[in-house]
Amino acid sequence: MMNPRLSCLITLCFCVTCCMAGVEDLAQSFADPPLKYAARPLWFWNNTTVTEEGIVQQMQAARDKCGYGGFGILPFGKGFTPTYLSEAYFKMYGVALSKARELGMTMCIYDEYGFPSGSAGAINGDGVPRFANQFPDHTIKRLDRHEQDVTGPGQFAAEIPEGRLMSIVAMDMASKTRVDLTGRVKDGKVSWSVPKGQWKVMIFMCVKDGDPNVDYLDPEGVEHFVQMTHQQYYDRFKEYFGNTIDGTFNDEPTMYRAQGRMWTGAFNEKFKTRHGFDPAPWYPALWYDIGPDTQAARNYLFGFRSELYALGFPKVIQDWCDQHGIAATGHQDQEEVVNPVSVAGDLMLCFKYQDIPGVDKIGGNRPAERFYKVISSVAYNWDKALVMSETYGAMGDISWDTMYHVAMEQYTKGINQLIPHAVWYDDTKVTFKPELSWRHDKYAGQLPQYNTYMSRLNLLLQNHGRHVADIAVLYPIATLQGSHHLDGELGYYKGGVLVPEADYVEVGELLATEVGRDYTFIHPEVLDEKCSIQDDTLVLNNAVNYERFKVMIIPGHKTISWRNLKTIKAFYDHGGKVIATGTLPSKSAEFGHDTDVVKTIETMFFRAANEQGGRAVFLETPTADSLRETLDRMVDVYDVTCEVGKTLRYIHKVRDGQDIYFLANLTQSPISTWVALRGTVSPESWNPHTGEISEPKTVYEKKSLTDVTRVQIELPPIKSLFIIGR
Repeated sequence: MMNPRLSCLITLCFCVTCCMAGVEDLAQSFADPPLKYAARPLWFWNNTTVTEEGIVQQMQAARDKCGYGGFGILPFGKGFTPTYLSEAYFKMYGVALSKARELGMTMCIYDEYGFPSGSAGAINGDGVPRFANQFPDHTIKRLDRHEQDVTGPGQFAAEIPEGRLMSIVAMDMASKTRVDLTGRVKDGKVSWSVPKGQWKVMIFMCVKDGDPNVDYLDPEGVEHFVQMTHQQYYDRFKEYFGNTIDGTFNDEPTMYRAQGRMWTGAFNEKFKTRHGFDPAPWYPALWYDIGPDTQAARNYLFGFRSELYALGFPKVIQDWCDQHGIAATGHQDQEEVVNPVSVAGDLMLCFKYQDIPGVDKIGGNRPAERFYKVISSVAYNWDKALVMSETYGAMGDISWDTMYHVAMEQYTKGINQLIPHAVWYDDTKVTFKPELSWRHDKYAGQLPQYNTYMSRLNLLLQNHGRHVADIAVLYPIATLQGSHHLDGELGYYKGGVLVPEADYVEVGELLATEVGRDYTFIHPEVLDEKCSIQDDTLVLNNAVNYERFKVMIIPGHKTISWRNLKTIKAFYDHGGKVIATGTLPSKSAEFGHDTDVVKTIETMFFRAANEQGGRAVFLETPTADSLRETLDRMVDVYDVTCEVGKTLRYIHKVRDGQDIYFLANLTQSPISTWVALRGTVSPESWNPHTGEISEPKTVYEKKSLTDVTRVQIELPPIKSLFIIGR
């Protein structure tokens, strides 16, 4: 029998040898990245007749002259032929798939003609509402409110408007007393003996909106859409699925449609099954203050609508993709709206069931970069590998510095699949500049270099690795829902309602861009279901992306989940550190717990630190300096520390035990600094711009009994590098 110590030594040597071999293979790929890691732009088949010859020539040039690794074909415009979903169309699509296989490229199925997804051509296509024509009862629905002011005592009677009745409620506008009249309908009319007072009688109806898109809240309708679009590709090209075709892409299926009042006929029945009570008496809260229960009622109603949205469009598509061996990605519209309740509903939850959450970075003064961390945190919360961004569209003929700056900011904030917008089949009919192809004099010469750079980023960051951060930030959907109402003054396209306490975006940007600390937004559902407390640490329990947080930040909240707050209080009681900003919570997202919220907040923030060392600090008006100083008092040794005033953007992931740090200088000045990495790291510097690998100057030391590795970094303007821990 082999000596146990010798056996362990042999095993250790084998593991080290395999690890070193893996690093060497990775280094070889880094020098000359495989095509599968190259960027794959949207390819607009735009306002022209697409031919077999044109397809073959353009795909060859895209690979050989630009270094692109594939495409997502996007039919676009009234002048596009052959006719969408016709056999002539699929013949041309088959030509593209055959050429892609020949060239070693991969393809993603764009699920629409034009955009947004859901109509099969009605918008930004040829104007034909194919889905609505075939499935008129499964198009988008809207919630309408019909109301009448009534003075009691007296009698009230009214006919029920057209549509599906959801609720009838009378509310005393002084006392907020409500009377559910839904069950009093007879022969198409409702009647009621009105008590004394000034009452508002509201009839809530679900009606067809007239929008040609599928009802995103209705899985049955979405299944019809999937059969009309996705299934048609599989029926003809199944041999390409799982190899040449590796995914689908949906575009902007957002809930601001139907005037921000998107609804569905089965809402009440599904709500009762989910929550165990009838939502009908609570409908007035969608528009009005109904008293102390307003915030909780809105959380139940708006929250359930977001659940239906997540279970409707993205999950039905994802389920189909799972059955056919490919992934699903896509993004919402108006992601940069701080209050998403009538836009995407819940910008984290809507991606819960989608393989690859996504975001859209386009022009028009739309600062999507402020929301990258919301989208990438979806992947961390629900243990996903990839985060997508459709990038550069409608930005004009931007500079190369801008191209790289945008890419670096995305990848340091967790995005790892950049889809360029776009290559245009007919470059004389470009609708949204830039045209990123071999034909454009400004871009042609440097596109191969750019794609090699992006391939190196994808090689190292497109993986199911573990994200490392010391700070959790509670995603404030409870207060966004609690302070929201329909038909808000901002208009449905911009979110409807300004939520004064919502400072989460500003706090996140302070952390990332000025304080220099990475973080993860934690969704309330995930805090309840997937997080635990180990001593003074909050642990996100995932199979791959498990994270360990030393600090929980509660950004401005008026309304908070009582279940969440109990967990945060337990974290605090075990020695955890908590920071609240802007507005302290005073309302519960669940009925009957407002007093509990107030007492718990008072205990945490207005009494001395507890015996276990737990601390809670309230920063009413957080600044970079106050946030940095508070965090420094709470965390002895950070995962990554940059020198103050020389802040680099960064992300740290761990894959198969190997540390991968990506650092970027997004400024117009060179940065020379030391970066401290927690732990003992044997670092190599990998340059994604050149492919060169070198050994940086390194110093090892201890801080608060913790090993720290200090690495010297020299980065010119708009440049980046990897530190790889061997």
